[in-house]
Amino acid sequence: MLTSGRRPVRRIALVGNFVPRKCGIATFTSDVFDKLGEFHPRIQVDVWALDDPESPLAYTGIGGTIDRNDPASYARAARRINESGVDAVWLQHEYGIFGGVDGEMVSAFVDRIAAPLILTPHTVLADPGQRQRAILTHLIARASRIMVMSSHSRDLLARIYGAPHELLQVIPHGAPDRPFGRNRAFKQQLGLDGRKVMMTFGLLGPGKGLEKVIEALPAITGRHPEIVYRIVGATHPNLVAREGEAYRERLVALATELGVADHIVWDNRFLDNDELLDQLEACDIYVTPYPGLQQSTSGTLSYAVALGKAVVSTPYLHARELLADDAGVLIEPGSAPAIANAVNRLLDAPEELLALQRRAYARGRETIWPRFADGAAALVEAAVAPVGRIPPATATPGLSGVLQMSDGTGMFQHAIGIVPDRRHGYCLDDNARALMLMNVAEGLDGAEQLRWSMTYGSFMHHAWNPDIGLFRNFMRFDRSWCEDAGSEDSNGRALWALGHTLEHAPTADMREWALWMFDTALPHMRALGSPRAIAFTMLGAACSLRARPDHGASREALAAGADFLHRLLGGARRPDWAWFETVLGYDNPRLSQALIEAGLLLESPAWTADGVETLEWIAGQQIAASGHFRPIGSDTFGTEHGHLPFDQQPLEAQAAIEAARSAYTATGDGKWIDHARCAWNWFFGANDRGAVLADLASGRCRDGINPRGANANCGAESILAFQLAHYSVLALAGAELRDSTGDECGFRGRLAEQSFANPG
Repeated sequence: MLTSGRRPVRRIALVGNFVPRKCGIATFTSDVFDKLGEFHPRIQVDVWALDDPESPLAYTGIGGTIDRNDPASYARAARRINESGVDAVWLQHEYGIFGGVDGEMVSAFVDRIAAPLILTPHTVLADPGQRQRAILTHLIARASRIMVMSSHSRDLLARIYGAPHELLQVIPHGAPDRPFGRNRAFKQQLGLDGRKVMMTFGLLGPGKGLEKVIEALPAITGRHPEIVYRIVGATHPNLVAREGEAYRERLVALATELGVADHIVWDNRFLDNDELLDQLEACDIYVTPYPGLQQSTSGTLSYAVALGKAVVSTPYLHARELLADDAGVLIEPGSAPAIANAVNRLLDAPEELLALQRRAYARGRETIWPRFADGAAALVEAAVAPVGRIPPATATPGLSGVLQMSDGTGMFQHAIGIVPDRRHGYCLDDNARALMLMNVAEGLDGAEQLRWSMTYGSFMHHAWNPDIGLFRNFMRFDRSWCEDAGSEDSNGRALWALGHTLEHAPTADMREWALWMFDTALPHMRALGSPRAIAFTMLGAACSLRARPDHGASREALAAGADFLHRLLGGARRPDWAWFETVLGYDNPRLSQALIEAGLLLESPAWTADGVETLEWIAGQQIAASGHFRPIGSDTFGTEHGHLPFDQQPLEAQAAIEAARSAYTATGDGKWIDHARCAWNWFFGANDRGAVLADLASGRCRDGINPRGANANCGAESILAFQLAHYSVLALAGAELRDSTGDECGFRGRLAEQSFANPG
């Protein structure tokens, strides 16, 4: 990781509207970009601007654009952002800036983002529509940190949308840091010397309440004829597209009708930031007469307060918070007399006007850009995944986590935290894995190891249903079965565990039982059609062949499975997709591993080559741009020719390690050592969220990584994936050391000196 002084250099992707687009979101996104660059240059920002193909703009100095109405453009941008290796993605959300109904295309976009997501919702509705609620709730579920600019928005997000309080951070809208009391000089620049100046700025539209200010002007000009009201800002482009300048013309006609046209100056432009600030400095009173009271942020309100302007405003959300404690004047909405009375009171009492301006300026010191940038930098740091500490490969996980998830029946399937969840009972898959662990586990005396091998083996034996020639899978806590036959994949895995026991069990009695059970079940596995079930069966047959090389049925099963996968690959692959299926599922590397082992045992270089080639491809899909392991996420399932980063499961890391071990055996290529190392380190924080999943002391493992971090539960599948991955890592590291030194003995001591986890 790069560092700047003592603090690391960060790189983020900033997604939203961006200048030269003329809207509040574009201005805010530009401000974030500029102020982080000015005050925290160690945070490098790649801007991804939402663009409208019907009115495209020329952007400079950005990472890329996203066609707001094209789902494929969102997918391409997400892929490029992931490939860039950014530390976080900061998304500006407003329903209207994304494509689809209520901007729903943003949901699929964030699903594809791997880096921690920082979310800034600019509109938080107290009474959202069903789709609006679903979209924002989805974004919140994906977010690692949520920034809002008002306490009210924070409370709404927690109460209505279920946002966790610990993720919410209030950072008030930033504002300029300029000296107080320079309005006379700026009035002279505008030719307004000697005049009292009111001002409103923003894109013009019916929702701004400007009619009420114009209606108030006769009462104001009657007492203060020197007043001028400056209405600054272009008409909203969407309104112009519908009716041209008809709305502005109606306002002009109203001013003429009321006899105040000479007291209004129209500046029909969207000003750049510096010119806007200069014009704000020229005003005495800033008016925001918005009739809608749900607006949670107003950049120009923040600017006016920070510049020390007396603000007269309706009590919309942002105004209520920023103008509290007499930092401004709040009036009832939709009332021209209320505006007139408030303005006249201030103009009638210059001392009170000046005092209010000073109070506003003091309040604005809390929101000036250096403060905002400090808050934004802290927000980024809070979101970025921490760096994990990787233990050496020789550090053996404890087994208490396994045994505490087990009873006399077998291993429980799920847990709530670390506590076994009896509601879900047991399953064949997990007890098959547990038996495989007992075959290779270290640290148990022989009697205890045999006891647990018998427990898990007994579960598998009882799962066999001889009436139909298949294993059952799910068992309730009361030991009643949930089905007569389990899934094809669970049957394939059971056969694999039996072959593994036949090859690796430390006691002859367990090997003898496994041989009988394997030979009983194998003929029935010929009808399996699931690619993973066939791969699991092949891996079991490979174990059987290594234990008894002349076993014809194992050889036939391995050859038939390899031929099936070879043909499957030929039908599905394309230049950018070297895979067996058009979709990716779970345990993906097992398909490649099975082909590699078949090629080795049956002396078929073509099968080995196919296995290695496809493993290289899937391994490439599972490495992030920064070099850490990123397993295919379970959200991917069913997505053709693509994959998503979450949720990430330990099973995938185990499969990557064990397939890499097979590839290393076949090729001797050290890159497979590196890939296994990368997948192993995933357990210890070298992942997209810096989440440490594995606990060496107990041998437990969390149930994977979601967009917010680790899933706190420690189910059987995850614990066993970590445990079995350790023994494969240990064997692979030992093989590497033996290959490099020719020393068949004492490799543990050497490994302790040269950690597999930290090469070089």
